[in-house]
Amino acid sequence: MSERTSSQNTAQEISSSQDPLATPVQFLAGAGPDRAALLAKLGIHTVLDLLWHVPHSVNDFSDLRPAHKLEKDVEQSVHGRVVDRDTRNLSKGRVLVGVLLECDGQFVRGTWFNQPWMLKKFRDDDHVIFSGKPQRKSGRWEFGNPRIHWITSEEESEDVGSVVGVLPRYPLTDGIKMDAMRRMTKAAVEGYAHLVPEPLPEYFRKHHNLPDLPTALKFLHTPTSQKQFDAGRHRLILDDFFEFQLGLALRRRFWGTNSKARAIAMTAKVDARIRRLFDFRFTNGQDVVVKELAKDLEQSQPMHRLLQADVGAGKTAIAVYAMLSAVASGYQAVLMAPTEVLATQHWQTFEEILVNSRVKRGFLVGGLPAAERRQLLADIASGDCQLVVGTQAVIQESVKFRDLALAVIDEQHRFGVRQRAAFGNSEGGESSEPASPEAIAEALSPPRQPHVLVMTATPIPRSLCLTRFGDLDISTIRELPPGRQKVITSRVQTPDQTTRAWEFVRKQVSKGRQAYVVCPRVEGQSEEDDAAAETVFSNLQRGELSHLKVGLLHGRMDRQTRHDVMDRFRDREIDVLVSTTVIEVGVNVPNATIMVVQQAERFGLAQLHQLRGRICRGSYQGYCFLMSESDTPEANDRLIAMEESSDGFKLAERDAELRGPGDVLGTRQSGSLPLRVGNPIKDIAVLQVARRMAYDLVRTGDFDSPEFADLKKLVLDRFAHVLDLPQTG
Repeated sequence: MSERTSSQNTAQEISSSQDPLATPVQFLAGAGPDRAALLAKLGIHTVLDLLWHVPHSVNDFSDLRPAHKLEKDVEQSVHGRVVDRDTRNLSKGRVLVGVLLECDGQFVRGTWFNQPWMLKKFRDDDHVIFSGKPQRKSGRWEFGNPRIHWITSEEESEDVGSVVGVLPRYPLTDGIKMDAMRRMTKAAVEGYAHLVPEPLPEYFRKHHNLPDLPTALKFLHTPTSQKQFDAGRHRLILDDFFEFQLGLALRRRFWGTNSKARAIAMTAKVDARIRRLFDFRFTNGQDVVVKELAKDLEQSQPMHRLLQADVGAGKTAIAVYAMLSAVASGYQAVLMAPTEVLATQHWQTFEEILVNSRVKRGFLVGGLPAAERRQLLADIASGDCQLVVGTQAVIQESVKFRDLALAVIDEQHRFGVRQRAAFGNSEGGESSEPASPEAIAEALSPPRQPHVLVMTATPIPRSLCLTRFGDLDISTIRELPPGRQKVITSRVQTPDQTTRAWEFVRKQVSKGRQAYVVCPRVEGQSEEDDAAAETVFSNLQRGELSHLKVGLLHGRMDRQTRHDVMDRFRDREIDVLVSTTVIEVGVNVPNATIMVVQQAERFGLAQLHQLRGRICRGSYQGYCFLMSESDTPEANDRLIAMEESSDGFKLAERDAELRGPGDVLGTRQSGSLPLRVGNPIKDIAVLQVARRMAYDLVRTGDFDSPEFADLKKLVLDRFAHVLDLPQTG
């Protein structure tokens, strides 16, 4: 035996003696070191990882028939040998690929429309299986866009019908083919699936009609029918969601039972006094949210509520109402925003509403003069300052509230890693998750917790409401105030359209309007780089907008310069503002009615909708031009969706479908959802079932019984750190 082989066997024995499921995947039959390195790209390092590598679908070749027994519009398969291949050019540049199989003396054709690359996948004399619903055309059977299975040389020596059945289809990486992945997962199932522990009691599984985990893994990776595969996949995805939802339910219970809040009385007199401060009537949607808040704030248990509203639906007015209710009860309230631009916008709103009020208020951001900051901190500590608006500066150790009853956190998902450290990350290291509302609340006012209202003007897909914000009660405002106009949105994808768009901008500016030009980044790689704000700024000054006053704004400018630029834009000293996405939230210039988005395909739908919300904020019609030279289907889908809809909630769902849950709301930058196999968007129905199961189990107290001890340990091991849970649950 070679020294290398001996060393490998020793490593395998050590790993297996500790936990066979932790055996490195390289020791699995059919794997080896080279394939193990490739599997690592898929996050597969151990046998258990491979067992949890869930197929996204199956190819069902179980109904394999001779050609003369095929039926129209019935799902079935046929086996044959490739005898001819051809390509036909159709009108308007379209192409049709055809492959002819000889099946025991009869001929069956497969066709693919506008997929010219399919021709290269076949060679003469290949043995393949077509699967689908055939049609009878020109005297022979034809499969349109069939599923395909290539018969290997090993299978040719056996009965094809016994080899090919229901074949799982896995996510792959370069260097690993589907048949190799199937062989490895089959080896993992045969050697290790029976060792996977079952965390659910038998009675619970039977009640929910679930197979045990070892059986589910066999169904998943080696199914004999579509029904078996569906049952196995459902169990693994349900477990993933169920365990995460249990973690959320535990966190909600912990904060509800271990925290006390100051009860805020919401009387009719206070309600009337606050409403008189606004120069408009609340919409029906706002009134509903006010009632939901009133019910929560009257309790001694801290409120944890998410308020989501479409752009312009009036969430800031709700924040003002709630904070003034706390002040009216003799307490303090604070609003925290992720950027100084947004904090400043909120502060200006409060100043306008409270111009004749006796409410003592303060604006706390990082750049305050030392003397002004010391006085403000003293007023906050004494309770003389009743209402505070600021950035993350409000949760620094030097800020001590006397009677904080309510914390409003705007766009909480934008608070990232560094802010979380200030929210009480006891280990002192960085975390990949955004700060939780509970962590922020604890940092603001230990040990008694304030009520917490989290707000976002980015409508959230249902899937993320049930995951990232799953432990919060949710209020939604869909209704826009009367008179709010819809922005007219147009794609600009040709040179002629671009010329007309800039001409339109010039005409609107001549009528007294202003415009934004938004770019994906600050600097460019060439003088023609229309993704860079600095390049576009220079080119517009010299070209299309040479006779207009053009300004530049981006995040690399110092704080004072940014403020000066925005003040000049508000005062109409700048006609067109070229900017990065720093204007996405917190900017309100009612006279700005035009937006031109450069390389719009680089933005997600949610971000485009947010940017579009910066215009049409006054009485004038708004116009948005989405410039893009990309012709990819994905880019066109996004831009068409923006043209067709102004409903932020519909766009949020579409954005999640197109980009996946990891990128929506910037969660890819601030931590991906801590799930192993579940996709909250594609598997939303399973997620909803898992949520009901989890909250029922925790609410009834059954989760604390000994028979669920293994499951609770599993949940805490996976999510205690991510969800700020105590290890005791």
